[in-house]
Amino acid sequence: MSDMARNSKKRSSDLIVIDREKGLEFTSEAELYAHFENEILALESEFLQSRSSQDIPEDELVQYDNQLEKTLDDPDEVWEDKLTFPNTTLHIFIRYFESKDVTHVAVCYVTQEVASFVYLHFPTKTEEMVERYQREELVFVRGRKGAAEGAIEGDALFEGDELALGLYKAMLLLRTEKDIAESEFSAFGEARELTLEDADEIWRSSDSMGNVLVSFIKEFNEEEEFFYIVVTLEDTPSGSHALLFSFPTNDRGLVGRYRHGENLQADEVVQESSH
Repeated sequence: MSDMARNSKKRSSDLIVIDREKGLEFTSEAELYAHFENEILALESEFLQSRSSQDIPEDELVQYDNQLEKTLDDPDEVWEDKLTFPNTTLHIFIRYFESKDVTHVAVCYVTQEVASFVYLHFPTKTEEMVERYQREELVFVRGRKGAAEGAIEGDALFEGDELALGLYKAMLLLRTEKDIAESEFSAFGEARELTLEDADEIWRSSDSMGNVLVSFIKEFNEEEEFFYIVVTLEDTPSGSHALLFSFPTNDRGLVGRYRHGENLQADEVVQESSH
């Protein structure tokens, strides 16, 4: 496992600088690795205990080392993990290499948003292994750095659209403390298509800027009763609708705020993606 931990360090004179503000400057690689030894060993142990016998054989892992640089420079996801080690924040970079049906994972120390030390990195072909490292807080997803937590791929909010973001923030201000938490929105993602395809209600209204908004509402009675609302922007000439954002709620009062304007029939609406 000697090749599992690496560092993407900066040198200043004869020092290896990982984080100058925290005094993480080292005179040699031996000193550097000695400082991070406990974290490296713990992460390598977790890796070995977690990996499946059906995954890439250990003696073939080195063949994927060239994926590390792209994983760090252009990740698909970055997760922030503050729980694995009490006094250390880990950043987990994940990159999907579809051409090789492989996902590369790198567990890093980050300085000024750059991976300055890599504790562990590996390729995997199993979803279970990837999911194990998708832990704590998702802080970056390709295409929506800084986007709202409740954004779902395929809607304008995911892409950082200003109209979608403004309407979404207004919705958050109206939510009660007992409503479904924003961090849980992604768990209700499957309800978006069901709501668009088989809405109980569809309402059209115009905002102060002249945007024609159409809201799809559907009530779900599963283990937990909730409503799902999809807000779209109507293109007047074509009558098609671009997805702005969507969300779950258990607050009937909040649902009522989207029941205004003209009540439409489902077969009058033409749907399209956010673009």
